[in-house]
Amino acid sequence: MNPFFEKVIPLLLAFGLGLGAKRLHLLKKEDAQVLLRFVLTLPLPALTILSISRAHLDLSMAFIPLSAMLVVFLCYVTSQLAGKLLALPKTTFGSFLVGTMIMNTAFSLPFFWAAYENEGLARASLFDMGNTFLIFTFTYYNAIKYGANSKSDRIDWNRFLRLPPLWAMAIAFLLKALRISIPAVGTELLNMVGQPTTPLILIALGLYFEPKLKNLVPASIAIFIRMGMGLCFGFLLAKLFGLEGISRIVVIASSSTPVGFNTLIFAHLENMDGEFAAILVSVSILIALFYLPLLIFLLG
Repeated sequence: MNPFFEKVIPLLLAFGLGLGAKRLHLLKKEDAQVLLRFVLTLPLPALTILSISRAHLDLSMAFIPLSAMLVVFLCYVTSQLAGKLLALPKTTFGSFLVGTMIMNTAFSLPFFWAAYENEGLARASLFDMGNTFLIFTFTYYNAIKYGANSKSDRIDWNRFLRLPPLWAMAIAFLLKALRISIPAVGTELLNMVGQPTTPLILIALGLYFEPKLKNLVPASIAIFIRMGMGLCFGFLLAKLFGLEGISRIVVIASSSTPVGFNTLIFAHLENMDGEFAAILVSVSILIALFYLPLLIFLLG
């Protein structure tokens, strides 16, 4: 079987499990919030520490995570301008804005592994580092700001600083800076705890998945900004930084990945428009299942 399909089919099956569990009344839509909170608290921080500790860092590859951060800021500016024209309610605009800023780089990793194995995965992990850093800092700042939990535009920094993935990144970078290797037992523990991240998020997405025509125009615009404008930004940055080969492919393709799962997590943590967030994630992933492997093939 083609390596692409070997990586994609389990993702589709996990998504289908969520759909099936809801149809059979084994789980409810509300249960997805519990799954997402659990992922944010334990599995996702474990994966964050592992991904940073395993990444090979050198100065020549510094433009890859920098490109990821610049794409986030460019999407932020674009979405702010679009949001003013759309005049969306505060919580819907929050999901709109956060959705365009969060790149689902984890979704792209199997494709890069299938195409370029370790070389592709290493560079994709670097891009993910830049993306992840802003997800749990600047992007989460905006989730708090536009969520219904916020009584004003002032940010509750205590809630921000208690975010587990933020501390996970700090620990991972400290270990990296001090050149401290994680013991084999620790690596196995982190791997075991982190493994449920993708299936649990996809099951939660299946529980939430209710394709509707509600907010079709703003949803289409948000997905276009995340994937279409993201692709353009990726091309521009690869050209600006003179990236070539696999590094160029990773920056361009990763910049056009679908709306990230953390959009759902933040929507429910901060009481933004969860239904709109689910539409963004669901539709963009369905598009990316066909679009992303084709893009990687064409770029290569």
